[in-house]
Amino acid sequence: MSETGSSLFPTGEPSAPPTDEELLDAYSRAVVSVVEKVGPSVVNISLQKRAQRGQMAEGAGSGFIIAPDGFVLTNNHVVEGADAIEVGLTDGNRYPAQIVGTDPATDLALIRLLANGLPAATLGDSDRLRPGQLVIAIGNPFGFQSTVSTGVISALGRALRGPSGRLIENVIQTDVALNPGNSGGPLVDSRGNVIGVNSAMIYMAQGIGLAIPINTAKWVMGELFTRGKVRRAYLGLAGQVRPISRRAQRYFELAQDTVVEVVSVEESGPARRAGLRQGDQIMALDGQPVATVDDVHRLLVGRQSGAQIKLTVLRDQKRIELAVSVGEI
Repeated sequence: MSETGSSLFPTGEPSAPPTDEELLDAYSRAVVSVVEKVGPSVVNISLQKRAQRGQMAEGAGSGFIIAPDGFVLTNNHVVEGADAIEVGLTDGNRYPAQIVGTDPATDLALIRLLANGLPAATLGDSDRLRPGQLVIAIGNPFGFQSTVSTGVISALGRALRGPSGRLIENVIQTDVALNPGNSGGPLVDSRGNVIGVNSAMIYMAQGIGLAIPINTAKWVMGELFTRGKVRRAYLGLAGQVRPISRRAQRYFELAQDTVVEVVSVEESGPARRAGLRQGDQIMALDGQPVATVDDVHRLLVGRQSGAQIKLTVLRDQKRIELAVSVGEI
């Protein structure tokens, strides 16, 4: 090869890595871009509800528009017990709103204001999240428009005890600093897609934030859109956690060391019709181990009314199988 020919190897110096200032500037531009995209869809929710002695109390929270014709997603605890709801947009307009449906079990609510052509947020896919991913929380607390805080996803798959006492599964844990009144606002990824609904702040744990995954919210919204409530399968029993002996655990080849003991059975309920009795110990549901009452709730999610499930029960030191046709609440 001649001296003037092209070389097989690059001769230039490698480019210098970006400086801290350049990295911070890129981070800042990403956050600003997300806020400009999502901010107009974030709303302030103010409400009045009747307090003690007939007096009216005020409350406030955030939400975000999910459809141009006025549908807004927020937390159930933001609008619970409201006698009057007013929604404020970032352009200064305010509209009265009505509750379409609520789901205390996931602390989500769908409301609607009478307006069209509104800026709607883009919903993402919370199943694709990874710990360490950059997230941005946007709220409209007490009318302070587009209050922004940033952080990362600390963990996935957390569980949060909802106001109803039911366990909310697959909750997103973040280190984002949430402001009072940010409940119901969107948790957004770096592309400006909503991946969660900010729901709780654990103040005694250095500001751990928790958000309901948007995929959970999509399922809840579908139910609220079509029926005004969320259908859930139920068995018609009350139970408590009961430890079992190591001997029984080995004999019945159980992975868990606790079962759910049936405390009471609802008269004419699905469990009663299937032959379940007080004192029975539920070991598995459709072959999936049951160690707590929360396990029963989790395994019933998504079941349709009338669906057949198999309960594996310990009764009088014997394993029995019962077929239950689940009911609906």
